[in-house]
Amino acid sequence: METTKNFETPEEAKLHFLDYWRIIRVRKAVVLAVFLLVTITTALVTFILPPTFASTARISIQRDTTDIQSVNLGQGSSQSYNAYDFAFWIQTEFEKIQSKMILYPVITNLELNVKWAEKYKEGGALRMDTTYGMLKRQVDIIQSPRTSLLEIKAFSDDATEAAAIANQIADVYRQSRTNLWSEMSSRGLEALNIELASQTTAITNLQKHVEAMKSALGISDVEIQQGMSVATVESEALRKQDAVRIEARADYEKLNTTYAQLANYTRVEIKRSILTVTPDALLGSLLQLLSTEEGKLAQMTNSFSLDHPDVKGVRGTIGALNNQVDEKVAGIMIGLKVNLDAKKAQVDTLTMERDLAKTNDIANAIARAPYVQMKRELEQLMLARDKLKSRILEEKVQAAIPKTGIVQVIDRAEPEMRPVKPKKILNIMLGVVVGLAMGVGVAFFIEYLDTSVKTIDDVERAMQAAVLGVIPQNVGYLISEGADSPHAEAYRVLRTNILFALKDPKLNTITAVSAGAGEGKSTTIFNLATVFAQNGSRVIIVDSDLRRPSLHKILKVSNSVGLTNYLLKQNSLEEVIQTTPLATFDFLPSGKLPSSSMGVLSSAQMKELIRDLKRRYDYVFFDSPPIMGVSDASILASEVDAVMQVVQYRRYPQPMTIRAKQMIEKVGGNLLGIVLNNISMASDENYYYYSSGYYYEDDKNEEAESGKSSGKKRPAKDDSDLEAKS
Repeated sequence: METTKNFETPEEAKLHFLDYWRIIRVRKAVVLAVFLLVTITTALVTFILPPTFASTARISIQRDTTDIQSVNLGQGSSQSYNAYDFAFWIQTEFEKIQSKMILYPVITNLELNVKWAEKYKEGGALRMDTTYGMLKRQVDIIQSPRTSLLEIKAFSDDATEAAAIANQIADVYRQSRTNLWSEMSSRGLEALNIELASQTTAITNLQKHVEAMKSALGISDVEIQQGMSVATVESEALRKQDAVRIEARADYEKLNTTYAQLANYTRVEIKRSILTVTPDALLGSLLQLLSTEEGKLAQMTNSFSLDHPDVKGVRGTIGALNNQVDEKVAGIMIGLKVNLDAKKAQVDTLTMERDLAKTNDIANAIARAPYVQMKRELEQLMLARDKLKSRILEEKVQAAIPKTGIVQVIDRAEPEMRPVKPKKILNIMLGVVVGLAMGVGVAFFIEYLDTSVKTIDDVERAMQAAVLGVIPQNVGYLISEGADSPHAEAYRVLRTNILFALKDPKLNTITAVSAGAGEGKSTTIFNLATVFAQNGSRVIIVDSDLRRPSLHKILKVSNSVGLTNYLLKQNSLEEVIQTTPLATFDFLPSGKLPSSSMGVLSSAQMKELIRDLKRRYDYVFFDSPPIMGVSDASILASEVDAVMQVVQYRRYPQPMTIRAKQMIEKVGGNLLGIVLNNISMASDENYYYYSSGYYYEDDKNEEAESGKSSGKKRPAKDDSDLEAKS
């Protein structure tokens, strides 16, 4: 079978804004019911609740110290707090204000046990813990942003009582903080005095030990004034002595290096460098004369031979000078060696003296170390005692000053004229908003749970079948309403789509099936047959729902003789066919269903009936039972030329509808498409143009504009017009 539309299953069904609006319109009854329920409940509760007054007292709080602040022996005392610590402290004070330590005195001072017992009709006085729980729920503590101001807000059905509670809490908290500070100061002074006495005793005992050790070690007052320390072993004299030793050692090393270099030189190298080490005038003169004579010898050898008397004389002089120089150099070297030995002896002596002095200094330092340590401990104890004396004096002065600044009442609470609860307008507005939100939420939740067919897209996406027609709600029977019925146009559209789908005129037997009961298939097939008959076609409708026949009730005829009688060969076809008010419209009722006639629809007589009716009539329509209930519908679907499946709007789950379609295809039925039935045109405007609403409304507008008063109705367009347009 060819279809007029290709169907593609989308990957994801996305909701458009209009789909949300459609859901709200369809579920408007649920939305309205929930909305009214929440709104009315809110309004009733708001007006029933007793008025509640609030009064606020504002206080300024400061952070007091601990019992006694710590004493910093080195740099004085100081304490600093960051914002993180301050936030924790503020939270701690919140809890303190709402604790039994504060609220119990408030209850006692205001006699709330008795007053509230009378108010709530309780016999005698309330228990303290009961009153405390009630009072705590009526108190709220709020911090002003970025300040140390607290707002103590009390609630009560009596404005005067609310103000009294807020003021009393502020007063009790202030007195509690003042008493606590005084108690802390007293405990601190007592602890400081005890510590001062202990340190004074320790200082006295330590001073006696220091004086005794001083006498034993023979330490003079001059040494004490100059200061004694065990931090270093070496004294000032030892450091100077070691400096002399180091200097002598350096001179020795320098001289030793020079002597070693000269000792390794040749005779000629020594002559060249000796004067740079130890300047000597005689040696210098000898070297100068030697140089002069050698120069003279060089000049004479250019003119005379070596045997010349003058040359021999000069050479003798040079030899004598060389001997004198060698003797002088040897003497200088001996002098250097003697000087080197002397330096070595000096260094050894200084080293020995330094080691001895160092040993003595270490022994002296070790002997005096206990005295120095004890002296230092005595000084530290005396410093701590002085700080304690200063702190005791400071605490005494602080204790004498009234501590009214720790907690200050900035604004005292006053009775308010207007209640803060309930806020009627706000509550009702919130009820309206919440009711509307809950109503929409419930509507969408119900819509989510509802898996029935809702739109044409649902049909095409889930069932992969064309939608032949859309039938509105509350349709009547066209045979009695006539061709001008407002619902006739929907069936004419259905008729046109069926004709296009059939294509072959020989395919003229049609049945309507549904998944379950009550989906409107009988009304749909009957009105469709009526439209075909009104268009001039010879039509017969067969009531094939043998178990629950209903078409005879529409036509108001007898069902005593019908299809079952013919199939059981009890009556002829002419005897069981009945006429209707339409000349071209015949009716074959189901007849009575005896127990022996089960399965007659699958008989050869039924097939013969279908062939006979195809020859006699232009179109043959069969009403059938639900296909999911009994096998009769499956049999009919397999024997007739075409099947249309009626699906009621929002009635059965989609899986059930899909299963019915699969059963039609399984038995070989020719499924033309789907008919959506019982659509609410008023609540779902998506179906507006599938109905006749536009057509007739347009006619009424034209009649109103033209002012015609003849009372004649404009006839509805017939199928030939629709087919021409198609």
